[in-house]
Amino acid sequence: MHRPSRRVLLALTAVLAGGAAVAGGTMLTSASEAAPAPSDGTLASAEALERLHRLPPVTDRVFAWTDAHYRGAEAQRRYAIDCMARQGFRYAPPATPAASDEDEDQRPRPFGLETAPSAAPPAQAPPGEKPPKPGSPEASPAFAKALFGDQGKRVTAVGAKGMKVSRPGNGCLADAEKRVLGDGRMRWLQVRIMLFEAQEQARTDVEKDPAFRNATGRWQQCMERAGFPGLRDPLALPKAPSGAVLKADLRCKSETGYLTTAYTRLAAVQQRWLDANPAVVKDWTALLARQDTSSREVLAGTA
Repeated sequence: MHRPSRRVLLALTAVLAGGAAVAGGTMLTSASEAAPAPSDGTLASAEALERLHRLPPVTDRVFAWTDAHYRGAEAQRRYAIDCMARQGFRYAPPATPAASDEDEDQRPRPFGLETAPSAAPPAQAPPGEKPPKPGSPEASPAFAKALFGDQGKRVTAVGAKGMKVSRPGNGCLADAEKRVLGDGRMRWLQVRIMLFEAQEQARTDVEKDPAFRNATGRWQQCMERAGFPGLRDPLALPKAPSGAVLKADLRCKSETGYLTTAYTRLAAVQQRWLDANPAVVKDWTALLARQDTSSREVLAGTA
């Protein structure tokens, strides 16, 4: 059974805590039929893979990073800085990455390996907030309370499947969110939780999709011909696979059109969820527009 990876869960923390977001996802029909899978030979380019990554419409809403994402996050950042300054504190969070600078690494790769592992060292993560120096004002309880508010006043949003996420109920971070999100703050958080839950459920549900099952079967047959008959699932490769296994996995995905079918069918499953939950889509759209308006106002006043 599919389980959310640690990487996806870590990404969720950043996504749910972020500011305004915009969905530019491709909307697919919810029909269950799928065209015969083409070869994935054209997926050698990063651009082609990115197009596949953007197909699932729920995932696109959860992980996309656009100019509106930037405006929302930057508006909250600037508001929090000003709020802390009014209380006599210097708050210096990391700069907000522009949409043009942000890659889409946070998007999950729900079907295993897609490209050959790079021999280059991994890129360094952008610097986070530096821990305050002991004895500095930033290390004081007063600073923490001004920024994060009272621990006992935190607020919690609950998703449709019981997932809970809490946020500050008062303090400058809460005030910044309220300025941008208004009284829709908790509904916005709940909608994002529900979308994340739907994304994870869709990955489980797509396993029942006939076209996806056929694609997995073609991949299994290809792997068997390559000399690896015991491998039944691209997500269940050995923990330390040999280069031959990885090479066969990628070749079989390419020859059988596995990734094209997998992402297309996942997109259809996710679209069915959106079709069945119109209130989520309606609130998402309305709250996005409202947030972007507020964010522009904040940014205009703090330029």
